[in-house]
Amino acid sequence: MSLPIFKKSLVLVVLICISFSLIGQQKYRLANEYYNSGEYEKAAQLYQALYTEAPGNKTYFNLYIQCLLDLKDFENARKVVESELKKNPNDVSLYVTNGSLLERQGLTAKANDEYRKAINNLSPDPSNISNLANTFTNLAKYDLAIETLLKGEKITKVENQYVYNLADLYRRQGDTKNMIKYYLIAAENENSTFNVQSSLQRFLADNDYAELQRQLYQKLQEKPEMYQYGEMLQWAFTQQKQYDKALRQAKALDRQLGENGSRVFNLADVVFNDEAYDIAIEAYQYIVTNQGRNTSFYLDSKRGLLNSKKVKVTRNFNYSKDDLLSLKTEYQSFLNEMGKNTQTATLMKEYADFEALYVNELDTAILILEELKGFGGLHPEVIARAKLSLGDYYLMNGDRWEASLLFSQIDKEFKEGVVGEFARYRNAKLSYYSGDFEWAQEQFKILKGATSKLISNDAIDMSVFILDNLGMDTTEATLQMFATAELLTFQNKFDEAINKLDSIKIVFPEHSLDDDVYYTKAQIYKKLRKSDEMILMYNAIIEKYPEEIRADNALYELADLYENQLNAPEKAQPLYEKIFIDYSGSTFASDARLRYRKLRGDEL
Repeated sequence: MSLPIFKKSLVLVVLICISFSLIGQQKYRLANEYYNSGEYEKAAQLYQALYTEAPGNKTYFNLYIQCLLDLKDFENARKVVESELKKNPNDVSLYVTNGSLLERQGLTAKANDEYRKAINNLSPDPSNISNLANTFTNLAKYDLAIETLLKGEKITKVENQYVYNLADLYRRQGDTKNMIKYYLIAAENENSTFNVQSSLQRFLADNDYAELQRQLYQKLQEKPEMYQYGEMLQWAFTQQKQYDKALRQAKALDRQLGENGSRVFNLADVVFNDEAYDIAIEAYQYIVTNQGRNTSFYLDSKRGLLNSKKVKVTRNFNYSKDDLLSLKTEYQSFLNEMGKNTQTATLMKEYADFEALYVNELDTAILILEELKGFGGLHPEVIARAKLSLGDYYLMNGDRWEASLLFSQIDKEFKEGVVGEFARYRNAKLSYYSGDFEWAQEQFKILKGATSKLISNDAIDMSVFILDNLGMDTTEATLQMFATAELLTFQNKFDEAINKLDSIKIVFPEHSLDDDVYYTKAQIYKKLRKSDEMILMYNAIIEKYPEEIRADNALYELADLYENQLNAPEKAQPLYEKIFIDYSGSTFASDARLRYRKLRGDEL
């Protein structure tokens, strides 16, 4: 019989505790509401009650004292603090509370005496040290908080126990030099490097990195075995885009730690994506030359090396036929060395694209891709992407039926996903080239909802373009002429394409396609690397057809031409500005604003 009675009693006790807890929470919320609304007397009464019920709760005590200070009831506040000091003589943070009380009364000298008592009476208990430092920090007395932590490390005889706290306090003081010093001490723990880098990235200004680098060099001299400092130095150089120095440091760490090229490879990818192609080439070459086939990064590094060289050569208007032939020789040499197989399939695809798009050797590109799509063991998407390019090159070679067959195969195999959408877009474009405008327009309309933003945007443009121009004349002759000119342009039959476009202007003057004619001719001149003619075409669109759909494209591409190929950023800047001001709804507006700010010298 006693067990059920015990259980009932226990349940009753639990319910009473829960009830008191809920009452306490409600009282605390109400007190906070009173305090936030400036009703300090009501808040003080509630905080006092809470503090009396839970005398060990420092939050209630501190809030009660704060209310008394806000009420300027200094006498009562002093009595409460003195009473608490008698009960808890080891709680040195109470001296700080008392000092703050005296300081509010204008008794600065006496307040400082209390602060000194707090530090002088500090015990080696870590919780006391942290509490006192936090109390000083909350009062924005960072120098005293720092002194507390430094003394804490001394009396506990635990070195570097509060490095993160000290770094943060020096940051609050604006003492960047000492902030860096303590963060670097924290970085000696290899598990802390990432956190330290994140903190420094948040708190350092551009002109602070020189101090960081100075201290890192000093640390490396003092503790050369601490590879973390070398990592930090590489990171600091990378943050400042000093990629040559970052690569030098990465190479040194690779040799020191025997990393088989992994660190250098990762850096190479970073600098390639930031278009620092010379440094990327040097990084990839280091792995190929120094690690050789023994590293798992060899194939990817060779790919990266060739891709970096290709982009460097083809991204501007200055490359020569000899540049292309030299790169072609490198591709062939590597494939002769490694063979054509599943491991080199991705590089084969890139080489085929290079042959087709730059060397204009379509037959060579087709042979490479036909061989590649016959490989067993490749991921289906890899083969599908090879087929997409193969279809493009068959079409460029005049074989539209073979192209359509390949696109249809991919469409059937990839009903979902981006690869299938690319294939459907290409088939719709084929119908457009053939003059089946209504069917093509329906397909483009469906592709407006494509997963790929690129496909979706292009499909919207094509759908609107056909709809706007379909039926402008009863024979659809103008649109057919224009579609034929676009196909000729795609096939690199540039003279024929320009003649066809000029015919439109002659046969159908002042037609709605005029801006599109100028734009297509600009794309032809782009492939022919005739910058003066490109500029004329883009300016014709901007000046004559500012309300037409090609206007923002013309502005953006002209700005890009000036910035990245003609080295005339002063001409690019106003064009970018015009895009995000006059064409704020353009898909180029956001990037144009970013490029404008970069050219203006803004810190991004």
